[in-house]
Amino acid sequence: MTLLPALRADADAVLFSVKCFIAAMLAYYVALAIGLNRPFWAVVTSYIIAQPMAGAVISKAAYRLFGTVIGGIAAVTLVPTFVNEPMVLALALALWLAVCIYISQLDRTPRAYAFLLSGYTAMIIGLPAVTAPGTVFDIAILRVQEITLGILSASLIHGVVFPVSVTGRLFTRIDAILAEARDWSVASLAGTPTPELDRERRRIATRVLELHQLSIHLPFDTARIIPRVRTVRALQDALSTLLPLASAIEDRVAELRQTPQGLPAAIENLTARIAQWVARDVPTPARDATGIPLIAEARALEPWLEHSEDLRSAGGLWHDMLTLNLLARLAELVETLSDVHDIDDQLRTHTVRPMTPRVADLLAATSNRPLHLDRRFAIRAAMATMLTILIGCAFWIGTAWKDGVGAVLIAGIACALFGGADNPRAGLAKMQLGSTIGLVAALFYAYTIFPRVTDFVTLAAVLAPALLIMGVLMGKPGLTPVGTGILIGFPQSVGLYDHYIPNFAASVNGAIAQYIGIGFATVALGLFLTVGAGHRYRTLARAGWRDVARRARGDAPDARGWTSRMLDRVGLMLPASMPVMMAGAIPPAGTALIDALRDMRTGNVAGDLHALRAAATAPEQAVIDRTLAGVAAHFATLDPARPAHPDPALLIHIDAAARTFAADGDGERRRSALILLVGLRRNLFPDAHPCTMEAAA
Repeated sequence: MTLLPALRADADAVLFSVKCFIAAMLAYYVALAIGLNRPFWAVVTSYIIAQPMAGAVISKAAYRLFGTVIGGIAAVTLVPTFVNEPMVLALALALWLAVCIYISQLDRTPRAYAFLLSGYTAMIIGLPAVTAPGTVFDIAILRVQEITLGILSASLIHGVVFPVSVTGRLFTRIDAILAEARDWSVASLAGTPTPELDRERRRIATRVLELHQLSIHLPFDTARIIPRVRTVRALQDALSTLLPLASAIEDRVAELRQTPQGLPAAIENLTARIAQWVARDVPTPARDATGIPLIAEARALEPWLEHSEDLRSAGGLWHDMLTLNLLARLAELVETLSDVHDIDDQLRTHTVRPMTPRVADLLAATSNRPLHLDRRFAIRAAMATMLTILIGCAFWIGTAWKDGVGAVLIAGIACALFGGADNPRAGLAKMQLGSTIGLVAALFYAYTIFPRVTDFVTLAAVLAPALLIMGVLMGKPGLTPVGTGILIGFPQSVGLYDHYIPNFAASVNGAIAQYIGIGFATVALGLFLTVGAGHRYRTLARAGWRDVARRARGDAPDARGWTSRMLDRVGLMLPASMPVMMAGAIPPAGTALIDALRDMRTGNVAGDLHALRAAATAPEQAVIDRTLAGVAAHFATLDPARPAHPDPALLIHIDAAARTFAADGDGERRRSALILLVGLRRNLFPDAHPCTMEAAA
């Protein structure tokens, strides 16, 4: 069974490589036909923008074309302005690339590619013109033409030849997510936490982020019927709500079973029937019809929490509060899963009009999905890039090495490609390996095979083995840097110009320039950006805690946007945490000290308490204020290197708030407050003694 996915992945990589080769040869042929003098740029571009999905290729092509034009304009503007000061011009180009990389790091969508391209396209055009500034306009026009040709060729081939639609991939991912959500929702209802279940819940955060990335390409997709991006966003919002909800239910079921009173039989029965309802694969109308009675039954079973001697007894208040919280979350789970399936049906319809009033409400409430941004990391990437370019230019101009410009160009491209990696040295090492393979293959081709080639068909035939292997490597995620290195080392060095030019000395000098350029980038990025998975994990944890503190202070009123950012961090923390936890450098995710999902639940409760405060009485507002102040103070001072338990005084404030609302005459406000306070108490003090109507002595 495990062999089939691997074979399918290999077949996809081979098909991807064949389409890349066809697009490259088409671009090369047209470039020769219209007289472009450096057609290898068209070949390289056709590979760089290649993506397995047709819509992704077209969107990437659009962004690359836009970035190329902007980069050309920047080069034409900067070179004449600083024509008499080569180092000042180098500084201007380095600063331009650094700014573009900084902006691209803050836009974690395919749009970032436009900024990257505008940055290093200015380098490609501007640096060769440092010693011949009068040619900058001609160079800009030629490079834009060659790159545009590569863009159009790749878009045509990948969009027409066995196209893989974004829509099809999107629905495949949604089906997988819904199946996983159904499985871990059923497991959560059982109330038996396991490490495997915890990992599955965290993994879905990365799946939700993948839906976001796929939806960006939808407007460019080649499918006949394309889902609306807003509908995908609504599905993401519903799934984001489902994730912390299921983990909360699991906690409440387990906690109630450990109380002296236990989990009431009626609620045990309801939980089992909800699990059966979740697991059933039935059409949405039938699912909704059977879900409504479950929601009503959950609400009917809620305890009244009247001020009585029973609530004063040890555990009486706490048991009823837990029961109330569980029943409210069970009803919310049924409602949210119904929403998920309703939105899924809406995605697969042929109409843009909402199918039901509920779907219309969900679409209207859809928000943009802000993602985690690390501005410090973006600044470091920009500074490393600028330093790399300046050192390279000083070396090139100071030594008067003619091919030194090639080293600077390769260094700039390497910084653009790997500036966003936690450990760029690993990717650059693979790129250096690929570059070596490409250079060796280029020398072999240029001086043993090319002298015997007399026509384009023969040229394409002899290039096929090398380019097809390169394409397969680029089509496999783990080997993409190796394939990229071959792409940088092979097409130019092999001599894909408008005519064959045998020049062994120039080839060797070009190879040396590539090694030095990648070396410059490796040293500079390694000094600035190699922070390690532990630092990455701690940065994400600290950012999440700051956001929880902001939410507790009332500074993050957009609940959906806040949840989106927190869920994004959960997805980012999963791969970052694995090597660090194995080394024992941090507590495992999911423990009482490190748990991003628990933090997300805490922030949601804090925001809801702020909303409740607006309708509360003065005494109730006072206890809410003290509670939220304690939550904000705790998360604002947390240190990922030394995570600490909350101040016991915060537990006193939470219990005081619970007693205040339990004695209140307003039933609905009391119900809402106690549901929220149970969640807060369980999130922050899972091992605390039960809350009672009487304050602890």
